[in-house]
Amino acid sequence: MYFHRLLPIVGMPLLLISACFGQSTAVKKSHPFHGKVEAINEGSKSLRVNGEKVEGWMEAMTMDYKVDDPAAFKKVKAGDQITATVYDGDPVLHKVEVIPSSSSESKSKK
Repeated sequence: MYFHRLLPIVGMPLLLISACFGQSTAVKKSHPFHGKVEAINEGSKSLRVNGEKVEGWMEAMTMDYKVDDPAAFKKVKAGDQITATVYDGDPVLHKVEVIPSSSSESKSKK
């Protein structure tokens, strides 16, 4: 009987706390990322990328980055230039896309 009275008292603060944590991840600033893939490691779900400087986020450097979508490993290969989105405090590449090389663009236009 007392359980039914305690449920709203305990449940409401938990609901509010979870809503606050959910909002904190949504306000992270996004940055465009550009780099060249040097290696692919599907086992660790990461790409070794020689990344350009990202203003307000990171200096230019080569490092391993986790990827948010495993489908990226089907379209990315070593040597590809990529773009992605990164977020403050999150070293994961989001929305990875391969930048078409000028030679493949020339072939597709012919």
